[in-house]
Amino acid sequence: MKRWLAFLAVALLTSPLSRAQNPDASLAPTPPMGWNSWDSYGLSVTAEEFKANVDWLHQHLQPSGWQYVVVDEGWYLDHPGDKGDQGFNLSPDGRYVPAASRFPSGTQDGGLKTLADHAHSLGLKFGIHIIRGIPRKAVEQNLPIADSTYRAADAADTSDRCRWNSDNYGLKDNAASQAYYDSIARLYAGWGVDFLKVDCISQPYKTAEIRMLSAALKRATRETGRSIVLSLSPGPTPVEQAADVSEHAQLWRISDDMWDFWSKPGSETFPQTLVSQLPVLAKWAAYAGPGHWPDADMLPIGYLGPRPGWGDARQSRLTPDETRSLLTAWCIARSPLILGANLTRMDAATEVLLTNREVLAVDQHSTGNRPVIQTPVTVVWSAQLDGHQLFAVFNLSNSAAAVKYSWKDLGLPRPRYAVRDLWQQSDQGAQSGISVTLAPHASALLSLR
Repeated sequence: MKRWLAFLAVALLTSPLSRAQNPDASLAPTPPMGWNSWDSYGLSVTAEEFKANVDWLHQHLQPSGWQYVVVDEGWYLDHPGDKGDQGFNLSPDGRYVPAASRFPSGTQDGGLKTLADHAHSLGLKFGIHIIRGIPRKAVEQNLPIADSTYRAADAADTSDRCRWNSDNYGLKDNAASQAYYDSIARLYAGWGVDFLKVDCISQPYKTAEIRMLSAALKRATRETGRSIVLSLSPGPTPVEQAADVSEHAQLWRISDDMWDFWSKPGSETFPQTLVSQLPVLAKWAAYAGPGHWPDADMLPIGYLGPRPGWGDARQSRLTPDETRSLLTAWCIARSPLILGANLTRMDAATEVLLTNREVLAVDQHSTGNRPVIQTPVTVVWSAQLDGHQLFAVFNLSNSAAAVKYSWKDLGLPRPRYAVRDLWQQSDQGAQSGISVTLAPHASALLSLR
């Protein structure tokens, strides 16, 4: 095991991302924490529903560091989910605008700006979701591209459509496409967007479109003064693209959609599950750092409804132990923390987990995060925080497990350390190693003094 630890330490030190500071680190110096509408509202969230969740987050979670609020897919649809006519809303220059039936305001594009203004008034940051590319409707009408001499047909690659959403065509790698991405970046900056989640772009990895989007957002920042975090979805992003994606985006998904399962339901390959996410987090551990965060996806905990993005309305299928393990895994790996729950129906027990500042500090400020033990039953991660050693311990089995490792087994020099349980927020006294009995699928998060 010592040989394996030494190999991992060398890999971390020699990683290109450990030796080069990301140029956009100021955009996301720590993993973003917030809420996204998809898991509870799918395509259909309304302004009223969104504001209710924003207000709850402001009152209950913002003091603990939760900051972003994001309208997910379909904000330009009058009738989301209607297979006959979803009611697309498009400007004369071929850009989607909010559906006034769901996001009313005094001007055509003001529906989302109104929500952004509300979030900003509370000290929060506002985000939206888009599908990469250009609206098919704009291409069919060959509408002009704003602030350019190009038209939609000059930019569109009509052979390229997202396999799960055919609203848009992909874009060619040319000046017309750059002009289109420049135009929507300026538009979104004018609405007050701080966070842009771009879908169908990370798997398969669309190198040219990612770079054009990144350039467009940087240009919009120079022109308007508003910085916009770029989040790429879904995964798995190819790990061989780690250097490129770290240069051009602040977040990128490392798996397919994560939903509320410990393990795969039956023989299905969708969705991603908690137990299968742990080795993926391990694979990406070396690439997390200021301005570039591998994203393990939203947190499907609490109440998911009334119109979730997948499945029927429900209380999360994850047990209390599994919920805590999910949060432990995301925090020790420093993944972004984006809630999917309907916040207006938050239960007290989950709220307690989400406001544990000792645990959240691990996600926001720890360093040296890496797995040190991986067996079929037990996974142990290590990190440091404020000069203290951290260990996260997971029981992967369907039975209770006694987990015991001496500090020497874990590469530490002293025979005894004082242990603090961060979830319980209690001191456990001086101990000669990790010695915990974990229920099935449970975890512990410990700090050594």
